[in-house]
Amino acid sequence: MHKLKYLRKKVYITCTLIAIFSQYSCTKKINTSQNISIASSGKIESIDPARANTLKAYQLLHALGDTLYELNNEGELIPKLAESKPIISKDKLRIYIKLKKNILFHDGTPFDSSSMKFTIERFQNIGTLNYILNNKIKSIETPSKELLIINLNNPSSSIEGILTSVNLTPISPNFYKDHFDKFLNDNFIGTGKYRLKRFSNEIQTLSPNVSYWSNKTKNNGINFIGYNSSSTLYGAFISKQVDVLLSNSIEDTLRAKLNLLDQKNNLKESESEPIEISFISLRTNKIPLNNINIRLAIAKSLNRQLIRNKISFNLRNSALSLIPLIFKKDNSVSWPDFDPKESIRIFREEGYCDGNIFNLPLTYRSNVPTDKLIAFYWQQSVKAEMKDCFSITINGVESTTIYKNLSKGIYPAVILDWTGTYSDPEAYLSPLLSCDKFIRNNCLKGESVYSGSFWASEKVEKLFKESDNLTGVERLKKLLEIEKRASQSLPYIPIWTSSQKAWSQNYISKPIFNSAGIINMSELVKNEK
Repeated sequence: MHKLKYLRKKVYITCTLIAIFSQYSCTKKINTSQNISIASSGKIESIDPARANTLKAYQLLHALGDTLYELNNEGELIPKLAESKPIISKDKLRIYIKLKKNILFHDGTPFDSSSMKFTIERFQNIGTLNYILNNKIKSIETPSKELLIINLNNPSSSIEGILTSVNLTPISPNFYKDHFDKFLNDNFIGTGKYRLKRFSNEIQTLSPNVSYWSNKTKNNGINFIGYNSSSTLYGAFISKQVDVLLSNSIEDTLRAKLNLLDQKNNLKESESEPIEISFISLRTNKIPLNNINIRLAIAKSLNRQLIRNKISFNLRNSALSLIPLIFKKDNSVSWPDFDPKESIRIFREEGYCDGNIFNLPLTYRSNVPTDKLIAFYWQQSVKAEMKDCFSITINGVESTTIYKNLSKGIYPAVILDWTGTYSDPEAYLSPLLSCDKFIRNNCLKGESVYSGSFWASEKVEKLFKESDNLTGVERLKKLLEIEKRASQSLPYIPIWTSSQKAWSQNYISKPIFNSAGIINMSELVKNEK
């Protein structure tokens, strides 16, 4: 699924290659480089903000660029490149954004309203995640260098949150003039605290932007490194070949070990709010999963508590919602929970059991450690509790292959995860439930197709539009009504929510997460040892 946030294809990085970029020695236990080394799994396919859709790419773009606004941990809109909060016209169709002055891109081009217009229109044109704008923007005006006016087709309460998206990180129109309609994957010119010094899919080197318009970096630079496996990533950190470790795709057994080391003060652990949701996508447009009763029976067979205990060592939270709790404030909308007896009853009513066993082909991402374990323990739980009625056949497929094939309807059921592109409930619902063209409950074109569920609802589409005219509590109520309707139709089965984590050596300052689950690289400091 090219729109899911976490592509986890992994590549092998040799110690020799790390030494070239990060000045390490395979025999030394402590990093002697002036740069701070940050390691995670996998590689970065692109640092074009119009294409970026992984947490790792967002982490890099956050260091290299700025956005118009950011959301703090209280959900308040904070101006960044903007001078002040947006002013919205009485009819809610015009947004006035005053921009800061005297800011330069890395190539010396001035940042102004024209460059912001260029960035937004380019994202509308080629953006991998351009659905977040959909048909919201009618036109953009630049009456002066410091004033940007966004004209909307309809009132949109979500547009402010969208303006915090890393995908709208401003880029230099001079540098990207030949890439308005195509991606530039291996270079980046923005306004951020760091400049991109060197790029490969496996290692990126960042140097401080000495001309940065605000507070400068507290370190001499960053080496951002990708490892091919969870075990080599863990080993490099434990042997102090790297300074900071990010948690994406690291096995939960190793997370538990790192958590124990933190308790013993052998390292420093940081944790974001739980903003990643893992779920099972069910293909609802084909027999037999087009039957809501079958989907309900399947949903009631998932033992989340068992999965949480066996796999995550209780470090993750079971989820009965597609929206992380921090964005919805309460559990007023809840999806079906584990109830094997009820599941068996439903299967019997549908003509299964007693020799006629319903089999579910379940696909998991072979390069995501927890996916295989979720599939295995669900399979074993079903075998123990419901073997006369229900069985699961599991199959591992590399994640990029899954993402490419989701919209083709190849997988009856597949394990996926998602983190909103901005901090808002809509950023979790729209990518999974919205549909542009549908017949009854069958989505033909839209985000529901790309998520592999193919589910649609005319009422849900109306509720999305109604929510865009509301703010605050009333808007949240509409969004929760959308989720309630989805929970009754079950195109997905929520599994758990996860926090992003980071660990640093004791000679490195503790990483700080923002509300989007990204650490602030510029605040990292290496102490003298």
